Amino acid sequence: MIKTVLSFLLLLVFSGCVSSPQVKPNEKVFEDEDTYILYGLRAEQLNEYNASSSIFNTLYVKSDKKEYLYRSLQNNLASSENSKVVSRVDEIIGDSLEDYVLVRMKVIALMQLEKLEEAKMLAIRLVEATKEVDDYILVSDIYIKQKKFDTAVKYLESAYTQDYSEVVLDKMAIILYVNLKREKDAIAQLETHTRMHGCSKLICLRLAGFYSNENDIDGLLSVYLRLYEIEDTEEVSSKIVQIYGYKKDYLKLTEFLESGEIDDALLLQLYMNAKNYTKAFPLADKLYAKTGDVSYLGQSAIYEYESSEKKDKAMLSRVMHKLEKVVKIEQSPLYLNYLGYLLIEHKLNVKKGIKYVRMALKSDPKSAFYLDSLAWGYYKLGDCKRAYTLIKKVSKLEGGDDKEVLFHLKSIKTCFDKMKKKSLKKKSKKKKTTKKKGKEKK
Repeated sequence: MIKTVLSFLLLLVFSGCVSSPQVKPNEKVFEDEDTYILYGLRAEQLNEYNASSSIFNTLYVKSDKKEYLYRSLQNNLASSENSKVVSRVDEIIGDSLEDYVLVRMKVIALMQLEKLEEAKMLAIRLVEATKEVDDYILVSDIYIKQKKFDTAVKYLESAYTQDYSEVVLDKMAIILYVNLKREKDAIAQLETHTRMHGCSKLICLRLAGFYSNENDIDGLLSVYLRLYEIEDTEEVSSKIVQIYGYKKDYLKLTEFLESGEIDDALLLQLYMNAKNYTKAFPLADKLYAKTGDVSYLGQSAIYEYESSEKKDKAMLSRVMHKLEKVVKIEQSPLYLNYLGYLLIEHKLNVKKGIKYVRMALKSDPKSAFYLDSLAWGYYKLGDCKRAYTLIKKVSKLEGGDDKEVLFHLKSIKTCFDKMKKKSLKKKSKKKKTTKKKGKEKK
């Protein structure tokens, strides 16, 4: 971690180099200045830091521009020439604080040399003089290396209160959570910041990590919902969907999916589970238009039919057209049976309907629902005996207690009983007629 911190600090140190009053960046001091600069930068690209340091030091000697001195020392640090940095800075400013950039470099060099007490004393002098955020962070880094985490947090708090930097807050939260085991304090610090300054990606992800580690599902959901407002990526939305699914909060999950084109296939499934066919069928149409998958067209047909209170001719025509298109492409037993059943139920073409149902039964000959459709077809044709024989078998199968199956059973049995009664009357009448004729012959 310390290497990352040092790299960050180096960037901060050198980002403000041109502010020195000695620097005249737009004015050439000697003829070959630009050439030296190119050589120095090229040496950096090749990771030849010692050579680059020497070149920039020559530039400094020839021009007296502090930016070249800083660059030269930066390359010394990059090549781990830390002792050299300390001696060069001491040679230039001694023990004074007259150049804050040079002092920071010396502190970094001392830290890398593990001379932590010396680095700390100098860093504390520096921060007392500058009161700058970066210098508070620098002191805190030394205390972190010394594993004095409570003191490190105090300096980070001083840095944070100056500009409420989320980078400083994040660093402070990690120390509180990981090193000091003050998990609740770490989370509270981050949550307080989000209430006052908003939840940036950095802070939200840190909170998500903490809540996940604490197995706080509600906290985790809250963070991802805030993060989704910042960047509505597929990764973030997937996390939210997973959490709602884990909580089995399907109402909230549905509301979230409805807020944008997140996962329309899952939303369709939720509509179907909730039997919300009114919303399901236009969504299925949308998915069919988007994917070309005919199963969505089939679902659209079924959901449109189920959602319609009035089964008028226009609606039936649309539904039939969709289903006929589906079964031409894919002879799914589900859609074959549904198409057949509608033709039977609405007496559009009962014999054709029975044909489609028989096609569905080839794939699943023991399906209670497909056999029920076939029995209903015979009933609509007036063949109540055949219908009753079949529906009795259906009532003993899995799914035989379905509300619609039971309605069909009742209707078909009534028809069969009437037919049987009529047949018995006919036989009785015929028997009486026969007896009467026999008496007349005698």
